Amino acid sequence: MRYLTAGESHGPQLTVIIEGLPSRMPFSKEKVDEQLARRQKGYGRGRRMQIESDQVQVLSGVRFGQTTGAPVTLVIENKDFQHWRKIMSLDPVPEEAEKRRISRPRPGHADLNGAIKYNHRDMRDVLERSSARETAARVAAGAVARQLLETCGIRIAGHVVSIGGVTAQPVDLPLEECVARAEASPVRCLDPEAEKEMIRLIDEAKKEGDTLGGIVEVIVEGVPVGLGSHVHWDRKLDARIAQAIVSIQAFKGVEIGIGFEAARLKGSQVHDEIMWDESRGYYRRTNRLGGFEGGMTTGEPIVVRGVMKPIPTLYKPLRSVDIDSKEPFLASIERSDSCAVPAACVVAENVVAWEVARALTEKFSSDTMDELLDELKRYRERAARF
Repeated sequence: MRYLTAGESHGPQLTVIIEGLPSRMPFSKEKVDEQLARRQKGYGRGRRMQIESDQVQVLSGVRFGQTTGAPVTLVIENKDFQHWRKIMSLDPVPEEAEKRRISRPRPGHADLNGAIKYNHRDMRDVLERSSARETAARVAAGAVARQLLETCGIRIAGHVVSIGGVTAQPVDLPLEECVARAEASPVRCLDPEAEKEMIRLIDEAKKEGDTLGGIVEVIVEGVPVGLGSHVHWDRKLDARIAQAIVSIQAFKGVEIGIGFEAARLKGSQVHDEIMWDESRGYYRRTNRLGGFEGGMTTGEPIVVRGVMKPIPTLYKPLRSVDIDSKEPFLASIERSDSCAVPAACVVAENVVAWEVARALTEKFSSDTMDELLDELKRYRERAARF
């Protein structure tokens, strides 16, 4: 499985082409739209979410509610494009291009690095593609992967662990209840007291023209033992998931299981003891390693966290330098959120879903959904008897 996305933040649309899905996989456009809608929610979101109402158009690879095995093409319209037609024109418009040229890079964005790399004197050619608007396309791809996982009995949940200096108290809940609580919370937090304080902090940051980051957690249950591999660095599933998380715009760190806490503990406090009984087969007494050993799944839930920095577009601008005049200035403001952590949690869920689904189709025959389900069933039975 692989996918490719294309499109700019203020262009006409975002496009996703997905290749490698099994044929005859149940496909619901409504489930893709549901994930896109979740991405647009969350306390602290900016004005763009009032303009766009993301829904997907399915242009290929699906017929009568099932995938055909051919590439699936998805399109998400940018409704705001009508106001940007001249600025984003395909044809040369010298006067408009010069008038709207961006020569002032914003700290924390891709503007300056991308302009130097691709030799752009107008940094809009960088910021349009580097924008987090691109994550809508990745959420659409992840939403398709989730449908594959759901058919295989694999479920995913995500929630916000912290925003700013506020951290939620850990809770031990069934996955379904985690989902319900997160969906009911404006900041996707499972701790009602922390939720109130997070909202207060977001309001405070907005008044000050500032932004907040945080930590999100994704949990995947029902994963079979042995997805990924120990034999090559690029086949380790935990490494792929880590790359997927850090590839999300504004994410700067990732940990699996207890993560960095492991550095402060003794080995006896870190590793998960192996147990066996007739009804469950092999299982771990704890899950400190977040469902992974040796780059492969253990059968315990995958637990991964991502660290999102505060969005760098501030209403109290940071200092920068004009690339033409080399004069200092205060960075310009494009529309921004004061906190996008709850929305980023949805993005994280879906990029993790993609990597797990990809690993599943690598391990099992997957030309058709029936083949995948049959092989998965036999493999689970063998693992239980091992």
